[in-house]
Amino acid sequence: MVSATLILMIILAVLMVIVGGATGLRAFLSIILNFAVLFVNIALISWGFPALTVTIISSLVILAITIFMGSDDDQITQNAFYSSVLVLAVLIGLILIIHPHLMIQGFGNENNEDLEGMSLLIGIKFSDVITSTMIISSLGAVAEASIAVSTGIQELIETTPDLDLTKLFSHGYEIGKEIIGTALNTLFFGFFGSFLGLFIWYVKLNYRFSEFFNNKIFAAEFSMILIGFIGVISAVPLTAWVTQLRVRKNSGSL
Repeated sequence: MVSATLILMIILAVLMVIVGGATGLRAFLSIILNFAVLFVNIALISWGFPALTVTIISSLVILAITIFMGSDDDQITQNAFYSSVLVLAVLIGLILIIHPHLMIQGFGNENNEDLEGMSLLIGIKFSDVITSTMIISSLGAVAEASIAVSTGIQELIETTPDLDLTKLFSHGYEIGKEIIGTALNTLFFGFFGSFLGLFIWYVKLNYRFSEFFNNKIFAAEFSMILIGFIGVISAVPLTAWVTQLRVRKNSGSL
């Protein structure tokens, strides 16, 4: 029997091909490839490989697949990829610094019934798992912001041949500010939409505001959304800076 999920996937694939043509088809294939990379990432961590190392390598592969299969313009994709790698490095450093203080690893009290009778001695540190989760959860937002800013700057360069390269960074920064609000709202409503049922449950259980805000499940997900916010905002100046450097380098070599 055909499942509803399969039907939705088929509809998505058809719409992506109709709207995006070959680019849309590549974008759909990139989703499948990224799912495979994530599956390998999970398998390697479960087999005992270093979680951080595996996650960093997987993240680079996911960024490459997402960006290079999402556009035909080499300049746009290269600028977006390099800036995304820089943003990823910033986020990894930030996550490694703050995650020991967040105390969000493991499970919350709400998971007790589901975990009853199960062993938690799986040979993997839950702190490593949450670190990997936070890194991977930020990749989509980082790639989206980087490709949007890179595309805007490249179109500006192509339509304005006499553009002053010394002002390219400020132009890219202005372009990036236009997409920040939309990107942040996408992350924000995606977070609350996916956890609406859990929030209603908290209300029904008469959680106080302090209990609600300090709940481990909520704190973990909210921390991830904040990391995504920081990634989007960081991608704007870093993408503009990388693009400016590469344009200057290419102009100097001509």
